[in-house]
Amino acid sequence: MTKELTFEVDGMTCASCAMRIERVLSKREDVSEAIVNYAGGEARVSLSDDVSETELVAAVQKIGYDMRIATEDRQSQTEKYSEEASHQWKRFVGAAILTIPAMVLAMAVMESTASHVAQWVLVTPVEFYFGWQFHEAAAKRLKAGGANMDTLVSLGTLAAYFYSVWAFFAHEPVFFETAAAIISFILLGRYFEARAKGRASQAITKLLELGAKEATVLRDGETMVIPIADLVPGDRMKVLPGSKIPTDGTIVEGSSSIDESMLTGESTPVDKNAGDSVYGATINQQGVIVVEATNVGTKTALHQIVKLVEDAQASKAPVQKLADRVSGVFVPIVLLLSLITLVGWILADAGSVTALQRAIAVVIIACPCALGLATPTAIMVGSGRGAELGIVFKGADIFERARAVDVVLFDKTGTLTRGAMTLTDFLTIDGQDDLFLERVAGVESGSEHPVARAIQLGVEERDLTARPASDHVAVPGRGITAVVDGLTVTVGKAKLLADEGLLIPEALLEAIERYESRGQTAFLAGWNGQAMGALAVADSIRETSVAAVKGLQKLGVQVAMITGDNQRTAMAIADQLGIERVLADVMPGEKANEVARLQAEGLQVAFVGDGVNDAPALTQADLGMAVGTGVDIAIEAGDVILMSGDPLLVETSLDLARKTFRTIQQNLFWAFFYNVAMIPLAAFGFLGPMLASAAMASSSVSVVTNSLRLKRHKRNP
Repeated sequence: MTKELTFEVDGMTCASCAMRIERVLSKREDVSEAIVNYAGGEARVSLSDDVSETELVAAVQKIGYDMRIATEDRQSQTEKYSEEASHQWKRFVGAAILTIPAMVLAMAVMESTASHVAQWVLVTPVEFYFGWQFHEAAAKRLKAGGANMDTLVSLGTLAAYFYSVWAFFAHEPVFFETAAAIISFILLGRYFEARAKGRASQAITKLLELGAKEATVLRDGETMVIPIADLVPGDRMKVLPGSKIPTDGTIVEGSSSIDESMLTGESTPVDKNAGDSVYGATINQQGVIVVEATNVGTKTALHQIVKLVEDAQASKAPVQKLADRVSGVFVPIVLLLSLITLVGWILADAGSVTALQRAIAVVIIACPCALGLATPTAIMVGSGRGAELGIVFKGADIFERARAVDVVLFDKTGTLTRGAMTLTDFLTIDGQDDLFLERVAGVESGSEHPVARAIQLGVEERDLTARPASDHVAVPGRGITAVVDGLTVTVGKAKLLADEGLLIPEALLEAIERYESRGQTAFLAGWNGQAMGALAVADSIRETSVAAVKGLQKLGVQVAMITGDNQRTAMAIADQLGIERVLADVMPGEKANEVARLQAEGLQVAFVGDGVNDAPALTQADLGMAVGTGVDIAIEAGDVILMSGDPLLVETSLDLARKTFRTIQQNLFWAFFYNVAMIPLAAFGFLGPMLASAAMASSSVSVVTNSLRLKRHKRNP
């Protein structure tokens, strides 16, 4: 048996830190998987049940980092980064107050002992107080036999500082201001980085803040207000108009319209009556309702969504592997390049000052922070924005897979259509309409299929009553039989009735053809060896289905539809939607096979479904998109959860996923290009240490800022 634990990790300052911790954890035999997220400051570890987390914590502490189990009441990432930004800003301001006059003295005052002494006095607190965090972290890494960004910063600034001390006594030129400027620029960069990472993590915090803080409950005949944390399943909560529903539950009294936009992204309120499910943090808009609590605490829909988003943000996209490999060896390579630069310029008779400055510039410019932030920040913002729009991406790899989708295959019912069928037409051969409908309704009472519900509602609307039925036998995808009034009544497709030996009059076949030509679902019912009538039900197309199909086609994605309807009915609906490829007459258990056939053609398939029988197809598809209004098994099987039945969410999710992956590519390109281009510039003297520190700080900030553009992504109209 294995368990998964989440740890908070302190002390990581670049991607090489995350890679080092990940390697230490992954090497343990009792750990099956370890993923360390530098941007999120956490580690997800899958390990054996009999292993204590204290062993893992000790292993990480041994290499110079702090790690502890993440608790449910832990500080949010937004709060953590807000505190970090405040801390770094104070450090920067203090450093800048001393650095600016030191730079003025170095540039504007002629070389003099007094000027050098003043610079030394000003820079020393910057180096050893405001910049102490770099030296302290570097010492920890050195003690553990490692190196990271702090090592580079510490080594570079200490080299500049102590060389200047030597130069002061040797009456050589000093560059104290370089050490101070490097520290000041990097502190400023860390401030902006912390602010940006805080903004990137806001989506999760905002979702959790949507929940109510108190609940009005009815206990022992009394009405009392209690904290949300004290709610237990079975509590009856009174919810007034305009109030948030405290937790998930079922309405037991009253009816209302509920604003579920915080879950689904849809602004239109949903009508709810007694017996309907409601969700915590949604808003009761009209009447007073009494809700019986079902799920509380971390079991609510809101918390489950947050958990899925957190899991996605903690996972790694395949595209990140190269960046991880580079980051893991980057610091030692940079130190070697810096040494080569130093020796090369000394051998070229450039002078010790020039050689040291260029070696320091190489050390400072080459920090791998941008590489470590490139992928996780884009995933953090993209998945967070998706949650705000009613889309839950369940893994980082989904953003990469969405890019390759060639065709979106919709299961017709419940996605392109509402899944709420109504009885529209029927025809009997003997004129006994009421008897015919009552017997058919009796047979259908043994089924939960949308067609069966349509028949039962149609009978009730005509003030008729379904006749008692027994011995129901369902034939998947074809129909159902049962015993009614002592007769075996068969309801279903013409082929089922023919197989059962029932004769089908020509008039009923003509009626079936007529109904199907209008896009209705038509079937027969009969007994005593003959079909006695034909019926038609219709499922209305969603208002946004046509726009969704057109939108996907604009994205360059082919749209196809799969249905159990016959070819004629399916094509009639597809024509209304603008869909050219239709897979009709597909039995529920054959959907996965049809997905596999499309894949055999070389197509990358996204499947959109919402039912139990869609689960195999969702799993088979290259990208499974489960409609959240469907059953839980479909949601478990899907890679992407669409929290409402609006098909426009399919287009929005693919578009957002592709833009997120494009952002990752842009970030990685910039991070790689920055290091490939800047290291030679620094080594050959075109970039001094001060400019190098500013460029290094700006590279990380630019990567995070580029990711933040995803927060502006809108729900496709």
